[in-house]
Amino acid sequence: MKLTDNVLRSFRVAKVFRENSDKINCFDFSSNGETVISSSDDDSIVLYDCQEGKPKRTLYSKKYGVDLIRYTHAANTVVYSSNKIDDTIRYLSLHDNKYIRYFPGHNKRVVALSMSPVDDTFISGSLDKTIRLWDLRSPNCQGLMHLQGKPVCSFDPEGLIFAAGVNSEMVKLYDLRSFDKGPFATFKLQYERTSEWTGLKFSNDGKLILVSTNGGTLRLLDAFKGAVLHSFGGYNNSKGVILEASFTPDSQFVMIGSEDGKIHVWNAESGMKVAVLDGKHTGPVTCLQFNPKFMTFASACSNMAFWLPTIDD
Repeated sequence: MKLTDNVLRSFRVAKVFRENSDKINCFDFSSNGETVISSSDDDSIVLYDCQEGKPKRTLYSKKYGVDLIRYTHAANTVVYSSNKIDDTIRYLSLHDNKYIRYFPGHNKRVVALSMSPVDDTFISGSLDKTIRLWDLRSPNCQGLMHLQGKPVCSFDPEGLIFAAGVNSEMVKLYDLRSFDKGPFATFKLQYERTSEWTGLKFSNDGKLILVSTNGGTLRLLDAFKGAVLHSFGGYNNSKGVILEASFTPDSQFVMIGSEDGKIHVWNAESGMKVAVLDGKHTGPVTCLQFNPKFMTFASACSNMAFWLPTIDD
């Protein structure tokens, strides 16, 4: 089944899970699309089975809190940042609920975490104005970059380069093998005083970069030239909430939640809004991602919603 404007417009909430007592701050699908794992401000980690459509188990990280949870490539393991006590990144085995390794180094809150799509490398960005490069097999930081401001960062789909959004006005592209030489490309965007950048993602085809903000606009960039192709707006975000924006797996559409619980979808090529979907969320939709393998997506406030299309175009 192919994603079209009509199929996207037909999506409805199929299931709602109320496992959390506070907002879900992050979730991540496994690469095979069979499970999704969430982290919440209530210090819990909930693992859901996407095929059966139900929560499988709940773990807790009461002492350190849990945020920015990401699957690694090994089955049943995740990395996540702390939001209490310290700013160490933790590597957890879900199998026996034990830490495999800690990654200390940042001395302020970690605000970005991206796992390489191809190996055990990951990068983290922090309010301490650094990006750190790590390898899951070693507790020592493999590389350190000092920046001029708060960074957001992400790997490209090939895992060869990563992009850093700095100071809410520049995107810098680095080659992973020689990042200490500095960026090989820098794109300067018009600075917007009213909002800060909160996220950066590549499309699966590697051609586009999506920059999300805590304001009411998203920007879509050409990943090679840095030109702003589209600015997307018209969704509610008056309180400066961090709302996750995502591409669909085919790179054709861009979607974001809003503070009023609705989901807005645009065509990435034309820039036209194709749908506004009502998720019946009780709070802002802070997390939103399409399943990498199946025709379903998930959205979250303090509740988690699974969506399905109601037509097969």
